[in-house]
Amino acid sequence: MGEVVTRERLLQLVQDDRREGRTIALANGCFDLVHVGHIRYLQAAAAEADRLIVAVNDDEMAGRKGAGRPILPASDRAEIVAAIRGVDYVVVFAEPTVAPLLTLLKPDVHCKGTDYTTETVPERETVAAYGGRIAIVGDPKDHSTRDLLARIRE
Repeated sequence: MGEVVTRERLLQLVQDDRREGRTIALANGCFDLVHVGHIRYLQAAAAEADRLIVAVNDDEMAGRKGAGRPILPASDRAEIVAAIRGVDYVVVFAEPTVAPLLTLLKPDVHCKGTDYTTETVPERETVAAYGGRIAIVGDPKDHSTRDLLARIRE
């Protein structure tokens, strides 16, 4: 099972992993109402490196997804994500993009879902600047929390 950590603790864990020769991947998202698309995304991201860090949007950023969001607070979402096989570390982040975390940690791989291409990843320049790579992972974007919530409301 993964571990929910502070940014400071995460930096130490990444430094320890690098000293031991491990590669690092980072994935991010809101993860509000986890569904099969999330699972497939995270398991594919985990296959890209020895360790997988998942950055979960804080409540304020997740609230930008629409009215009534997030459904679950960031602490709950982080704990749920940490329980997914293949996830090593989970950190909650407050910035509009994950770029500051990428700059701090410099993961070998930044993983994004199939709703992106390498050219449309918002953090592509950040990743290129430190010499990392981008991996587009997961299944086709046929699943969304927004659609799931609409079905529940019907």
